[in-house]
Amino acid sequence: MSATTDRIFVILQFLLPKYLLTLLVYRVARIRNIAIKDFLIRRFVGFYRINVEELRHPVPAGFPTFNDFFIRELVPAARVVDTSNSSIVSPVDGTVSAAGHLDKDIIFQAKGKDYRLADLLASDTGDAAKYVNGAFATLYLAPHNYHRVHAPVAGQLVAARYVPGALYSVNQATVGNLPRLFARNERLICHFATEFGTMVLIFIGALNVGTINTRWTGDIRPRKHGVVEDIAIRRLGAAVTFAKGETLGWFNMGSTVIILAPTGASDAFAELKSGQTVRMGQRIGQITVST
Repeated sequence: MSATTDRIFVILQFLLPKYLLTLLVYRVARIRNIAIKDFLIRRFVGFYRINVEELRHPVPAGFPTFNDFFIRELVPAARVVDTSNSSIVSPVDGTVSAAGHLDKDIIFQAKGKDYRLADLLASDTGDAAKYVNGAFATLYLAPHNYHRVHAPVAGQLVAARYVPGALYSVNQATVGNLPRLFARNERLICHFATEFGTMVLIFIGALNVGTINTRWTGDIRPRKHGVVEDIAIRRLGAAVTFAKGETLGWFNMGSTVIILAPTGASDAFAELKSGQTVRMGQRIGQITVST
């Protein structure tokens, strides 16, 4: 799209009933009528040229709804997880929107667009202080991408917070034109303890993302208003430890994941470039600090 078209697209999002549209997509994606869901799946596979050979279940019969297809699982050999001790692997299939170091507590979004770490984390200053001058990677999942999210390193989930917010699109046009996009949208913030220190992985909600789901929380539906919700992880009875590459959750439609590495992680995402395509399990950087 041209720069003018991009700006018009962003302006339209202020006018559109984003929550109503997202609710509509949520319901259509869960239609169980065989003819309708098979039609949607076949059209999607054909339009985006999805590689059905790497899927765990047959298409379309193996998926009760279009949403089940959208959060499809892969056969084990479809992705190889880098096993180097200090490597950080991509948690998703997607495209690098931005990556690098924080400038103190400022995160780069796009040219001329930055936002503050504390606004993104919606938490106390102690949490944010751990990542001042740290490293970050923002990874965009397009609609055709595999939509499960995996652990970038081995570790333990120690906290999860749901932040209600807007549902703007997270495509490149919006990223380049809407200030503080990722601090505006709804998000699920997962704090991890690892052998290298603390890390954060953030699920960013977006237009048409009906739910965010993790192994610990189940479906989280979008909420425009409300307070930040601290999710009592240990009370849920699910294991909170995970291996590198293990499934953490998934998006029901396309969105974005942000990874934060702590202060002192000088080379954490030095290998990434904006626009680069990544696959789950691929090495995207390394970390050797302990904080």
